[in-house]
Amino acid sequence: MTLWNGELPFYPQFRHSAGFSVPLLIVIVVFLSLAISFLLILPGIRGRSRWFWLVRVLLSLFIGAEIVAVHFSAEWSVGWVSTNTSYKAFSAARIRAHLGLHVGLEGINITLTGTPVQQLNETIDYNEQFSWRPGKNYAEDYAEALEKGLPDPVLYLAEKFTRGSPCGLHQQYRLAGYYASVTLWVAFCLWLLSNALLSMPVPLYGGLALLATGMFALFSVFVFASISSVPLCPLRLGSSALATHYGAAFWVTLATGVLCLLLGGAVVSLHYAWPSALRTFLGLNVKDCGNQASGSSPLNFHNPIHKQFGASDLTISTNL
Repeated sequence: MTLWNGELPFYPQFRHSAGFSVPLLIVIVVFLSLAISFLLILPGIRGRSRWFWLVRVLLSLFIGAEIVAVHFSAEWSVGWVSTNTSYKAFSAARIRAHLGLHVGLEGINITLTGTPVQQLNETIDYNEQFSWRPGKNYAEDYAEALEKGLPDPVLYLAEKFTRGSPCGLHQQYRLAGYYASVTLWVAFCLWLLSNALLSMPVPLYGGLALLATGMFALFSVFVFASISSVPLCPLRLGSSALATHYGAAFWVTLATGVLCLLLGGAVVSLHYAWPSALRTFLGLNVKDCGNQASGSSPLNFHNPIHKQFGASDLTISTNL
């Protein structure tokens, strides 16, 4: 036998289940590298400010990593079911399998795992991605799945999310994912701005930017949650029904938004109630922040000492 386009003819191709999302892996590696680099230089910071810097930087990196990572996660809405269903079209063969549906901001992921994996002299272990992100066409992914002859349960769920399906799932989830993604990118820009402002002698504006970051993160969650108010088509496979619920990415984004609101509120409150503690925590210069905390000018022309000693009382003599 010879190779044809890198494949062995007359033999079925090996299927590999989809691994970890490459963009998500890149985001995690980048932010982990930043965290490890900071931990390496942490011993060079003296005094108790070392621990202040540790908390501040790790919290900031966690918020930034979460905001970016959830864009590439398929865990915004998830559902799974174990069922006894037909396997392929034009065949009476049935399988016992575990079917999973994972909806993200940029598409869906469908998994099918046999219980047991080896059934009908085949390895039943599928993990298929259907995307609607910019530059991708969901219809083309679905047509390719039809050409490959994927199992009936996978094609059934994928067909429910096509643009021409009467269920309307494609329009609902695509719009919700689009607006949630836009608001999350706005939150990421505000996160960058808050880090810059908190590193300058204007912690009040840094706290306000952090509050805005939390508000946009929460708004992205509310936008995606709006699809739950729309009745969905029943997803039935055999005698079982598949129901979806909010996944890990949804709840982590919600928690991050609340965390940003708490941190931003703490910065603004400390700015007015205990500015010295805030300056110590942020490692800012007292002289640079003292005037912002009091809201006064650095030049005080109403000092009582100036009134006590007039200009005529000051005599400068020089003896040569």
